[in-house]
Amino acid sequence: MSLLIHKQGLLDTIQDTGRYGYQHLGINTGGAMDTIAMKISNALVGNSLEEPVLEMHFPAAEIVFEEAVLMALCGADFTAEINGEALPVLHPVMIQKGSVLKFKKNVTGARVYLAVSGGYISSEWLNSNSTNLTVKAGGFEGRPLQKNDRLLLTRNAFDTFLFKDASFIPLPWSPNFSGFYTNHTFQFIPGAEYHYLNSVSAKRFENNYFTILLQSNRMGYRLKGENLELQNHKEMISSAVTKGTIQLLPDGQLIILLADHQTTGGYPRIGHVISSHIASLAQMRAGEKIDFRQTTLPDAEEQLFKQQRDLQLLQNACTFRLQSYFKN
Repeated sequence: MSLLIHKQGLLDTIQDTGRYGYQHLGINTGGAMDTIAMKISNALVGNSLEEPVLEMHFPAAEIVFEEAVLMALCGADFTAEINGEALPVLHPVMIQKGSVLKFKKNVTGARVYLAVSGGYISSEWLNSNSTNLTVKAGGFEGRPLQKNDRLLLTRNAFDTFLFKDASFIPLPWSPNFSGFYTNHTFQFIPGAEYHYLNSVSAKRFENNYFTILLQSNRMGYRLKGENLELQNHKEMISSAVTKGTIQLLPDGQLIILLADHQTTGGYPRIGHVISSHIASLAQMRAGEKIDFRQTTLPDAEEQLFKQQRDLQLLQNACTFRLQSYFKN
């Protein structure tokens, strides 16, 4: 069983939840930018939430399904089509052997995730199948997918197409995922150097919009807004950073570190976007505006626990629906 990359996309890689436990060695976590979309796509096809998926940016790959599969797309809306017919996102979909998946237009979001029932066969490195482009390890040969690559699939329980006269059949349910995402406002916890900001800059940080620049990628989002300044300029020793860390650059602008961030940094850490908002941040595009609102650690923890609980409930519901549907 396999998927054939008929036409390569901008940056299509195999990703899971990330590579943890090695940051002290300078190895970043990587993983999917939007782990919520990744997990929902897996839940829809009956996989474990942590199963590796295909993360795609626009323009995304053109893919030929060389076997019948059960698949799901979650995250951005890239106007997906199967053999020229519109394909819904956030649905489990039975795909006929020989069908061709194309993405025509980026309507919303920055990344879409393709999960297949049973998962992809991919390389593991340091307990993760995520693609690390720097060291060229994990995923598919440690690199983005290219034309004529074949992604091998594991045999799964839903690999027999049920309707021979159709290219695809969406299964009749879709999750309500609105509660997993926020709009352009992102909550943050003050960082270790937040108090270094002067009073004017602290107000600017929390009362103004910042625009995501084109010079943004999986390492981080560069932002453009009013200049922020410290009370006193200080030389800093490099310290630990993580996904969601907001750093103040020497030019007075901000960067938010994301999945492929470095493990340490020497710029002031003025805040950290809370974990439950990282997925929403990952779906923002260059040119869009965001703003920040301060919250507390207990509130951030409560939001994360609720998000994880809702994901588990969604997975349970999807498993029940799949088992009922295919039993009948």
